[in-house]
Amino acid sequence: MMVLQPITAVYQYILAPVAPFAWFGLKTSTLDLLATIRLCLALRQIRESLKREHFKRASGKQSEGVIAAVESRSFVRDALTTLVVVYGGEAMICPYISVPASFMLSGTTPLLCIVTQALVESIPPPIIPIPSPNTEFPLSIFDACNRAFLLCSIVPAVVLSSPIAEASGSPWTLLLSSFVLANGGFFLVNLFSLLQPTALAVSTPPELLPYGWTTTDLWCAPLVTGLYATLTHAQPFWADVHAVLVGLLGGAVDGEGLEKLQPLDAETARAACALVLTGLFVSRTARTFGVSFKNGAADKIKTN
Repeated sequence: MMVLQPITAVYQYILAPVAPFAWFGLKTSTLDLLATIRLCLALRQIRESLKREHFKRASGKQSEGVIAAVESRSFVRDALTTLVVVYGGEAMICPYISVPASFMLSGTTPLLCIVTQALVESIPPPIIPIPSPNTEFPLSIFDACNRAFLLCSIVPAVVLSSPIAEASGSPWTLLLSSFVLANGGFFLVNLFSLLQPTALAVSTPPELLPYGWTTTDLWCAPLVTGLYATLTHAQPFWADVHAVLVGLLGGAVDGEGLEKLQPLDAETARAACALVLTGLFVSRTARTFGVSFKNGAADKIKTN
């Protein structure tokens, strides 16, 4: 567990409330601030990229049919897009488990998203960095830590707080909630073309296109939440899964061993999940930019 101690220490630091929010009793942390900036900047980068692609198709007349006209962007639409990404999945799953959505209980994070979006929108387009391996590889590590916090600290807490006993104790509810909470926001954004430079329109999200199900973000959510639940025995089912896995790996588990098998503490389990997600996200970034790792160095794959 020594390798996980630095990750645990980092979480303890970035999850501590920061000024000036702490002065008013708010629990906004460094992770909240960094994650919000990262999201707003990434959405701006995606919009700029989609706009460039749109103009390229229009100038080259590479489309089959009429190119849709570019619509004047409004801050309301951009702010709404950010809020849908953050809260879309929550709004989809919470009514089914009778848990109030977090944006109904506190306006701190929604306001933080809106203010951050306004600051990011004030940046001139030439200054917005174009995603590249040099920037995305380090950010993959941060994205993994941020996603681990969502999948390990938020999703289980939301499900276990359900007043419906059948839902709070169901492993299927836990995995489905993780899947929807992590991916529902971007699904809605892509469904209604909120990031496109054109008017709103219903379109097929990438997740529903051929092989869209292979997207790392889709399947890693229930996988990591399941791993965390297994390590911490979040529900009785996962304690049995832990015992079975120990037995398959050669551990001595009998009738008494099932009770003696101790779960990991929440912070250590979250650190282990963050380590797993780091490997997955770094690999995803490598595939996105066509980078292979050979002889300890990253080389660009030559493509025709």
